[in-house]
Amino acid sequence: MCDDPRVLHALSVGAWRSAVSVALESPSGLDDAARVDAIRALEEAACVISAAQAALARELDASQRAAQAEAGVPAARRGLGVAKQVGLARRVSHDRGARHLGLARIVASELPCTWAAWRAGRIGEWKATVIARETACLSLEHRLEVDRLIAGDPVRVEGMGDRELAGLCAAHAARLDASSVTARRRRAESERRVTCRPAPDTMTHVSALLPVKDGVAVHAVLTRAAVRARAAGDERTQGQVMADTLVAAVLAHEQRHQTTQAPAPGEPRAASSTRVNLNVVMSDAALFGTSEDPAHLVGFGPIPAELAREIIAGACAQGEELWLRRLYAHPHTGELASMDTRGRFFRGNLARFIRLRDQTCRTPWCDAPIRHVDHAHPDSTGGPTSDANGQGLCEACNHAKEAPGWRARPGPEGTITTTTPTGHRHTSRPPPVATIRRTDLPPLRVDYILAG
Repeated sequence: MCDDPRVLHALSVGAWRSAVSVALESPSGLDDAARVDAIRALEEAACVISAAQAALARELDASQRAAQAEAGVPAARRGLGVAKQVGLARRVSHDRGARHLGLARIVASELPCTWAAWRAGRIGEWKATVIARETACLSLEHRLEVDRLIAGDPVRVEGMGDRELAGLCAAHAARLDASSVTARRRRAESERRVTCRPAPDTMTHVSALLPVKDGVAVHAVLTRAAVRARAAGDERTQGQVMADTLVAAVLAHEQRHQTTQAPAPGEPRAASSTRVNLNVVMSDAALFGTSEDPAHLVGFGPIPAELAREIIAGACAQGEELWLRRLYAHPHTGELASMDTRGRFFRGNLARFIRLRDQTCRTPWCDAPIRHVDHAHPDSTGGPTSDANGQGLCEACNHAKEAPGWRARPGPEGTITTTTPTGHRHTSRPPPVATIRRTDLPPLRVDYILAG
C-alpha cells in the first residue's frame, strides 16, 4: 500500500470504498439535518473522485503514448486503444471512454479554473463537460478568458444550473469570436441525422438532430395536426396524434417513392409496400403459440412473444416475404450455439449468425451496434474462421484492439477474454436469446404442424 497521500492507489481507494459499504449495512443514526449535510459531502467527494479519474486517465494516455512511441508506432496511431482501456476501467462503452479521456486532456491543459473547481468538488464532470463543449470552437486565448470569466469564481459556477451555464458560455463565445461560432453552427448542421434506440415497454426513441429552424418547423406542423384532429373529435391525446402523424408521413413518403420507380420493360408495376427487414429470434414453441417465452428483435432486444407473432402475422397478411432459418441454442444457457448449415452458400451466413448471437458489440459495457465481425484470435496468427473465434464489434472497439499489447482469445461456452496492454483481463459472453424449457413431449415436425 502506498504511504504517500499524494498518490492515488487502488488499495487505499478500495479500503475507503469498503468502509463506506460496511457503513451502509445499518442505519446511519443521523438526524435529518446531518443526513442532508452528509449527502452534500458525499456529492462533493463524488466530484473529487471523478476529477481523480480524469487525472489518472490523462496520465495513462501520456504513458501509453510514450510506450507506443518507443515501440515504433507511427505518430498518427499513438494513443489508439487508450480510450477503450478507460472505458473498460469505468465500465462504460468505448465511446464514453473516449469522451472521458478527451475531457481529461482538455480541462487540465486549457481550462485551469474549471479544473480547479472540479478538483475542489465545486462542480462535477458534467459541468466541466458543458464548459469544454461550449468553448471548443475558440482559440486557446479566448478559451482561457471564458474559463476565467465562468469558473474563476468557484462559488458562482457551483451555483449555476446546467442550462444557465451553457447559455453564459455560449454568450461569451459569441462575443469573443462570432465567426468561429458561425462556423461551428454550420458544421453542426452538416451532422444532422436520425437515430433509433430502445425504450421501455417495447417502445423506441426515434430522434432527429436537425437545424433549429427545421426542428421547430417539424414540431409546429405536428402540433397543428394534433390540434386539428382533437378539434374534430379525435379521442387520441395530442402526443399520440403527433406520433401517428409522423409515422404516417414517413411511411407514405416511402410508398410514393417505390410506386414512382419505373418497372422494367414488359414487367408489371409492383404493388406499393414499405420494405423493412426485421430479424426476430424466437423459439418454435413461441412461434406457434404454445409458449410465451420472449423473442428477440435484432436491433432492439427482448419483446413479448405475442408481439413477435403479431409482427409475423402482419407480414403474412400483407404478402411480405418471410424467411425461416433454424438456429441452435445451448440447452442450459440459451446462448446461440450454431446455425443450420443448409443454405450456407456464402461466408456472409456465418457473419449473420454472429450478429444474431452477439446482438451488440462484444466489448464489456459497450452497447454500440455491431459494425465489424472479426476474429478474436487473429487469422494472421492461426486463428480459425469459426463461430467460436468470431466476435461482433463496433468500429471503434475493432480498431482499438489493433493497438500494441491487446490480445483476445476464445474460451469455453462462447466466452472471449480480452487482455489489455496493462495486463487487465475482461471476459465477455454472448447474451441468451432463447428460454430453454425441459419437456418430455415428443418432437413435432414443422411440416406436420403446418398440415394441421
